[in-house]
Amino acid sequence: MKEKEFMIHMIRVLLLIAVGLIWAGCQPKTEYDIIKERELKSGKVVEDLFLDLRFGMGRKEFFATCWEHNKKGILTNGAHVLQVQYKPAMPSGKDTNMFFYPSFEENKLYFMPMEFVYGGWFPGNEEFGNEKLMEDVVAFLEGWFGEGFFEVSNKSKTVKAMVKIDGNRLIRIFKKDLKSVRVEILDLRVKDIAEMNKKDEEA
Repeated sequence: MKEKEFMIHMIRVLLLIAVGLIWAGCQPKTEYDIIKERELKSGKVVEDLFLDLRFGMGRKEFFATCWEHNKKGILTNGAHVLQVQYKPAMPSGKDTNMFFYPSFEENKLYFMPMEFVYGGWFPGNEEFGNEKLMEDVVAFLEGWFGEGFFEVSNKSKTVKAMVKIDGNRLIRIFKKDLKSVRVEILDLRVKDIAEMNKKDEEA
């Protein structure tokens, strides 16, 4: 009798697992999922970032490249957690600071976070707020990386970002706070954006 009850229990467990797998498989793929899957399957490899920086370069080469730009007055040391400062020519023409500093995995650059802030920002001035800055940054990065950014959001639509995926290179743009917009460029050959999100949550 006990053996029969055990078998019935096991059958129920297996049925529940099967139903769960079928349900998961029936979930519609988002535009992000479709584009990411397509780009990764394409085999296309994109390593270019900006200002002669690229995925895969080591720390020594990164610092040497920044130093060369520093000597020409293109890059400076910024008063920001992202230590390198650049003054991009934005489509709006507004004075803007861009700060960046990469992360390395086994001495290879794989993640480049950047933050943009208007030089003239002050509380209450909508012309220099994050809504205008977001539009400006997207247009600016389209000049660097081309068109093709699309919007993604969480289920409750409370968090939104603009995303572009070219092969292994993922670019994500979102409002960080009232005055700044953050950009993250990730090499999907090294880590997935879900891993980076989990890392941020644990920090």
